[in-house]
Amino acid sequence: MMEWTDRHCRFFHRLLTRRALLYTEMVTTGAVLRGDRARLLAYDPAEHPVAVQLGGAEPSALAQAARICADFGYDEINLNVGCPSDRVQEGRFGACLMAEPALVGECVAAMKAAVGVPVTVKCRIGIDDQDPEEALDAMARSVVAARADALIVHARKAWLDGLSPRENRDVPPLDYERVYRLKRSFPALTVVLNGGIATIAEAAALIGRVDGVMMGRAAYREPWRLLDVDPVLFAQERPAASARAVADALIPYIERETAAGVRLQAIARHVLGLFHAVPGARAFRRHLAEEAVKPGAGAETFRAALAKIMDGGRNMGDIAA
Repeated sequence: MMEWTDRHCRFFHRLLTRRALLYTEMVTTGAVLRGDRARLLAYDPAEHPVAVQLGGAEPSALAQAARICADFGYDEINLNVGCPSDRVQEGRFGACLMAEPALVGECVAAMKAAVGVPVTVKCRIGIDDQDPEEALDAMARSVVAARADALIVHARKAWLDGLSPRENRDVPPLDYERVYRLKRSFPALTVVLNGGIATIAEAAALIGRVDGVMMGRAAYREPWRLLDVDPVLFAQERPAASARAVADALIPYIERETAAGVRLQAIARHVLGLFHAVPGARAFRRHLAEEAVKPGAGAETFRAALAKIMDGGRNMGDIAA
C-alpha cells in the first residue's frame, strides 16, 4: 500500500480496531540502512500491533534492516515478494523474487537469525508464465525450511511483462482455491489470504479455510468497515461506538501533529471514506478536499467538516446493527 498506509493512516485505523495487525508501507533495505530512519520508521505507540514491510533481496542487508526495525519496536518483520512496480523490478526484489524461492529462503533465514520477532513473507501465486501450482509450492517449501512465521498470499499472479502495477491489482484473476490447496499441503504453515476481500463478512467466512485474511484497498477506501473487525472476528467490543466517535477521537492527534508542522491534508486524506450512507458525507469530503490543503488548516477545519455530518455519523460496520 505504497503512499497509503503511512503513520497517519495507521493511527486512524487503530481507532477503528484494537486487534487488527497493521502494516507499514514497503520500505527498502537501502532506505533503512542509509536513509532517515527516524522519519521512515516513525510510528505512534498506539499503532501496536504493527508490522514493518521490507523490500530487498540481499540476505545480509535484510538482516541488518530487520534488526534495526525490531529495535524500533515493530511487532513483525514482513518481506515483500509481491510488489510488481518497475522500481522493485529494477532492484531485483518484490514480485520478481517469485522466480527465486531459494534466495527468499536465504533472506528469511538471515532475518530470523537477526531478530526475535516474527518474520513473515507476502507473495503472489506466481508471476508471468509460471505455473501457480509449482511456483507457490516452491515458495512455501523455501520459507518453511527457513522457519518463516507466516506466508501471506495475494491470490493472483503478477504480470511483470505487459501490465502496469495498477493493472496488476485487478486484471489477473483471483484464485482463492489455489491458496486453499496451499494450506492443505502445508497444514503447519500459517497461511493468510489477501486480494479482493471487500467486507468483514467475507473475511469471517474465509477463516477456517485459511488462518487469516489481509484487507488492503477495501479497508482504506471504506475504513468504516473496520468497526466490525473486533466484534466479528475477535468477539470483542468496538473501540468506538460510531464513525463519528472515531472522527472525534482523531482530533487530539490532528492538533498534536499540525502543531508539529504536519499539514492537515496529510492526515485528512485517509479519513475521506469514513462516513458511509450518512447524510452530509459528501459535504464532509468536499470541505476537507477544499480546505485541508490550505496553509494553517488544522483541527478547526476538521471540526467544520464534521459539522456537515448529519445524524451523528452513526453508521456501523457491514454486519452488526
